[in-house]
Parts: sequence; structure tokens; C-alpha cells
Amino acid sequence: MQILPEAPRDREAIFALTQDAFKDHPHSQGTEGRIIGALREAGALTLSLAAWEDGNIVGHIAFSPVTVSDGSSDWYGLGPMAVRPDRQGRGIGAALLREGLARLRALGAAGCVVLGDPGYYGRFGFAQAGLKYPGAPPEYFMALAFTRPAQGEVAYHAAFSA
Repeated sequence: MQILPEAPRDREAIFALTQDAFKDHPHSQGTEGRIIGALREAGALTLSLAAWEDGNIVGHIAFSPVTVSDGSSDWYGLGPMAVRPDRQGRGIGAALLREGLARLRALGAAGCVVLGDPGYYGRFGFAQAGLKYPGAPPEYFMALAFTRPAQGEVAYHAAFSA
């Protein structure tokens, strides 16, 4: 498997993969593919990585800036992250996540937040912290500080309303 930054030719495949990966997810509104496109169009898709196997995209991860009410800067949100349904459970998501976090650190990010399963994301160092996301159960909103912690309420880019 290779993990590469997305290229313009990858966009349709990323959209299709993301929509397919989330189509049966109980907490999805079917907007994840559109969110990635809206982030891209707004210039807010800081990091977009595709996992490739045998000439096909089998996974994707996106990171975009978030704002924190305490004024902390250089914080990012992870998501959406998707793996082709027939390839799930084989470490593709974990590889994308590790590579994405390493690249965020290299960019000088202060930290990253995620709204997701604590059992999964906790394996990568995400934990409940002094950050909150309105409307989300607190146990599902986690943070990973790289250089400095933040406290307060987090807001994702407006593209998440796509």
C-alpha cells in the first residue's frame, strides 16, 4: 500500500469511496463526500491523503483547520476518513491516520481533534481533553495535543455544513 497526497485526478474516486464507506453508517447524513469537496473549494483542505493498492484508491483521510474559543491556533480536525467497505479491518485506516498525524506534526500543528469512536481513536493517543464540540457526546469528541493544549469550544470549517 502507498499513501500519497491527493492529486486532481483522484477527486472523483475519493468522493465515490467516501460516499460508499459512509452509506450504511448510522451517524452519517450522506454528506461526507460533499464536505471534502467543499473544504477543497474553500482552500481549507490542509491535508488530503489517499491510500493506494493495485492502482486503486482504497482509503482517504482529510484534515482541515478548526477554531478554538480560547484563541489557540494551529489546531486541526480529522475527518472525514474513509476506507473502501471491502477493505475495512485491514489496517488501511490506521496507516492513513498515522501518516496524516505525522504530516500534521511536520506542518507545525499544535494538535488535532476528532469526533469518533473512543475505542478506535484512543489507540492513536486521542483522549477527552479540555475541548468541547457543541451537540456531540463528550466521550466521542477527543483531542491529541502535539505542542500545546487548548481549552474551550471547537468549531469546524463552514464546509462541514455542506
